[in-house]
Amino acid sequence: MRLGALLAEPGVEEVVSFAGPVGFMALHGGGQDRVTDEIASAAASRSGASLYAVVQPPTLRWHIPSYRYSLDEAPSLRKFVEHVRIVISVHGYGVDNWRMDWRPPGFEETRLGQFHAREAFLVGGRNREWAADLASRLRVALPDYEVWDDLSRIPPKASGQDPRNPVNLPSEGGVQVECPARVRGLGPRATPEDTAVLIDVLAETALAWA
Repeated sequence: MRLGALLAEPGVEEVVSFAGPVGFMALHGGGQDRVTDEIASAAASRSGASLYAVVQPPTLRWHIPSYRYSLDEAPSLRKFVEHVRIVISVHGYGVDNWRMDWRPPGFEETRLGQFHAREAFLVGGRNREWAADLASRLRVALPDYEVWDDLSRIPPKASGQDPRNPVNLPSEGGVQVECPARVRGLGPRATPEDTAVLIDVLAETALAWA
């Protein structure tokens, strides 16, 4: 599946705002990684940061891996990564009822099983200095969640290390944060007040990095 085809789908919206040198992205917003576009948009608005989001309608859940977001198929994305100096890319994992009724044998021992069970933030991206900074801020503000920024603990597909991933394309690269369902206000343990805290942390981080 190609990014150009997704952007051409009815109801898919490409949201772009060119503002400050720090940017927020939500590549899988709307029906895919639910609420991530809302979090990124609110943090950008509060901090005067730039924003790029792809928002799918509720009836669509196309997942294109971030490394396949080709700049050749999205001129607005190219302009965005050229405009910003560093970016925070907001992602989500876990389906809405992510406490699954059935799990395969040994699931709890896998890395996937561990971060599902522990409701961990996974802080990836290739700018590891800024990843550590964001991770420390999340630990202070949201102590009920684990925050993993050790890449050896994060599954490769969630680590944001591919150089083609748009999070790594600005001049100083960026940080990818995978957010569990609960902090996005989803699932049986949804905590909407934590969503507000997360937005505050992201906005404060963007202001500090600007």
